[in-house]
Amino acid sequence: MVQPTSVSKPKAAPKTQAEAASPDEHATFKGRWLPWLFLAPTLIVLAIFSYYPAARTLRLSVFRANIFVGNEQFVGLGNFTELLSSPVYHQVVLQTLVFVVLVVVFGLLFALGLAWLASKPIPGARFYRLMLIYPYALSPAIAGTLWLFLFNPEVGPVNALLESVIGVKPRWLDNPLLAFGLVVVAAIWKGLGYNVVFYLAALQNVPAEITEAAEIDGATAWQSFWRVVFPLLSPMTFFLTFTNIVAALFDSFGLVRILTRGGPVYGETGITTFLVYKLYEDGFTFSKTGAAASQAVLMLLLVICIIVLQFRYGNRKVHYGA
Repeated sequence: MVQPTSVSKPKAAPKTQAEAASPDEHATFKGRWLPWLFLAPTLIVLAIFSYYPAARTLRLSVFRANIFVGNEQFVGLGNFTELLSSPVYHQVVLQTLVFVVLVVVFGLLFALGLAWLASKPIPGARFYRLMLIYPYALSPAIAGTLWLFLFNPEVGPVNALLESVIGVKPRWLDNPLLAFGLVVVAAIWKGLGYNVVFYLAALQNVPAEITEAAEIDGATAWQSFWRVVFPLLSPMTFFLTFTNIVAALFDSFGLVRILTRGGPVYGETGITTFLVYKLYEDGFTFSKTGAAASQAVLMLLLVICIIVLQFRYGNRKVHYGA
């Protein structure tokens, strides 16, 4: 009788070190409380300097308060009602909106143009790129002081040049339109380096084969840029649009404080009194702490709305990949 031959089973592949390790060996922390112990310093700093002030701001927004005197009166939504019905606040919101639009649109356009020029292989390109980035390294206070000196109506070099060429010495900080334009240009210049860095990195990542193919198809340099290169930069433009909006809303305080202090007066309030400066004035100049807290809450809601709109509708126009 023929005995059935036994079929040997194939040997299992040896387990890797990670597979052979027990679940306990995979654990990053041996104890449950050890991660919290490492996180404790960061959480303490955040609680003291972020979470507690935010909670206090939310509480103060429903009080008519003066923390310097120490008196409080509960008014519920009275601060918000008073703000939203105030002609002064309406003008401040409108001025801030115009300022943000001008800074974001022209700031990104100038940065894209300069980044496009700086991406070309020219002698001294590294030096030019460094000089383009330099303004962003300055603090808003130093940048404001620099522009204040440049446009000083009496001893500023800009007025000295204008007087020698066309015989005029504009009062830059006394004329509402000139003061507003000066703050806009200063804010664009201040953020130019930040935008140029990101656009320059994005341009250097565009494959050369794409632009070469466009040139072979007969596209001009202008068509190649706007029809081929610019759509590939949409993720970076999307990112920079959001960051520039937030920067224009909050980082303009230093420039305004040094250059114009919210003035000159135009209509109901100063022409360069923007939302963040209005908040500062009410809180620290006029000691209207409750009103300042309610403005901070409204600005927080504004930023949340911007984030929601950007991530909900912005991605529809963003093209990732070549």
